[in-house]
Amino acid sequence: MNKTDRLHHVTKLLRARRRITLAELVSETRASRATLMRDLAWLRDELGHPIHWDRDSQCYQWRAPDHAADAPEEMAGLWFKPSEVLALLTLDHLLKEIQPGDLMQRHLQPLEQRLKKILRQSGLDTAAEHQLTERIRVIGLGQRQVPPQSFETVGQALSQRRRLTMHYQARGTGEHSERTVSPQRLVYYRSNWLLDAWCHKRNELRSFSLDAISCPVVLNEAATDVATEELDQTLGNGYGIFSGKDVQWATLRFTPERARWVAAEQWHPEQKGEWDAQGHWVLKIPYSDDRELVMDVLRHTPEVEVLEPEALRQLVWEKMQKGLTRWGAVS
Repeated sequence: MNKTDRLHHVTKLLRARRRITLAELVSETRASRATLMRDLAWLRDELGHPIHWDRDSQCYQWRAPDHAADAPEEMAGLWFKPSEVLALLTLDHLLKEIQPGDLMQRHLQPLEQRLKKILRQSGLDTAAEHQLTERIRVIGLGQRQVPPQSFETVGQALSQRRRLTMHYQARGTGEHSERTVSPQRLVYYRSNWLLDAWCHKRNELRSFSLDAISCPVVLNEAATDVATEELDQTLGNGYGIFSGKDVQWATLRFTPERARWVAAEQWHPEQKGEWDAQGHWVLKIPYSDDRELVMDVLRHTPEVEVLEPEALRQLVWEKMQKGLTRWGAVS
């Protein structure tokens, strides 16, 4: 009997008999006493099963949960306390806000109904359930809609490790093209979904915005796998979603007023920040493509100054000059 079958059998025996000795479990499963004790501890401590050792009767007992406020309830073989169920419902609500359409909702609805039933049994009324969802709000600024069918097809190719053919519109150039890609991973970035994939047309790693993908089809051909280290080096080293292997560092200096916000933000996992003598926040971040970094610098203007490199400083200056010209502030 393998471990999975043994755990199911032990649980079944405890449920049926309500109390059982260790010797009886050894006889039923033909496992050693040490193995069964580890199994029982895992079922109790990791899965939350209501297994108790009764010293007087020298038996393991399966006790139904009491009606205390923090008593666990069962769901699909797992036991959750009301506080844990509340956390799961909160997670369910957050997931609804970031996933496209009703893709996940179709699969999560039965789970959500069971969670709410457990909460009601624990004393949380329907009005409280409604207040819970009303008191949690996720605002996705700049969120672009992804057709649920496209998301599901991309996810299928990703999980089955198959190549994907699709029609793609590059927003930077407006170019329309047919692409065949090997999906590597899905990325949720700044309220939008992207696909990191090996592009067989360009023979390099690329990031594709899911909302710009149409007519995706999963192919029978196996996907080309790219090592995680190479993915991170190519697409995860630099600042923002426009990444590459050639990384340089930008140094930004924020005014003391703006620094109260920016000093608490993470712009990049490898960033370095420090306060100077005048109370400015000096932030150093790696980047390989300046497009997104320039946009964020302009967003914080005039409360930020690019100290280096000079090329980035000049580019931001030119963007500001063009903006002032367009507004008629300068000729």
